[in-house]
Amino acid sequence: MILTDYYKFEKIAGSISKTRIDCTASTRTYDHFECLRARRSSKRTGKRDEIAAGSLFIHYSDVPTSFGGDVHRKADKCLSKGENISSVYVPNVTEEIGFGDMKGTTDALLFVFHDCDFTDGRVKDGAQIEVFVARGQSKNKRNLYILLSDGELDAEMEQLRKKAVPESEQ
Repeated sequence: MILTDYYKFEKIAGSISKTRIDCTASTRTYDHFECLRARRSSKRTGKRDEIAAGSLFIHYSDVPTSFGGDVHRKADKCLSKGENISSVYVPNVTEEIGFGDMKGTTDALLFVFHDCDFTDGRVKDGAQIEVFVARGQSKNKRNLYILLSDGELDAEMEQLRKKAVPESEQ
C-alpha cells in the first residue's frame, strides 16, 4: 500500500471560526496530526469555538503572506494550526483533489474535497476535506496526484476509510 493514514476534516455548522475544520474520523495513526490534538478543554466564548480535550482541528485558508514568498507564489490554500502544516496545490480546478506535503517530513499528502467552497473568506458549513498520507513519498507527490486523478488509488483510499473511527467513538 502506498497510502498509510487517513483523516477526515469537516466544517461544523455554527462554528465561529471562518477557517476551522474539525477532524470527524481518522485512523489515528499519523503522529504529525496526533500531536496537534488539544491537550485541554476550553469553553466556547463569543469569539472562540469550544475545544474538547483530545479533539483535532486545523485551519483551511488562503496562504498568509507571513508563510514566505516562495510558498505563497505556488499555492493558494494551506492547512495550518498556528503555523503552516502543508500548502495545498490544486493543479486542475475542475477536479476536487489536490496534493501537498507535511512540513518537516518526507511525507506526501493527498486531498479530496467535498463542497469546499469559500464565501467572504469563510469555509462553507459542511465542507469536507479528506487527507490521505503517503509516508516517505514527498518527492513523488505529483505522481501520486496523477494516480489519484486517474482513480488508481481508489481501493487503497476505501480501505483506509473503512479503518477510520469516528471521533465521537475514540
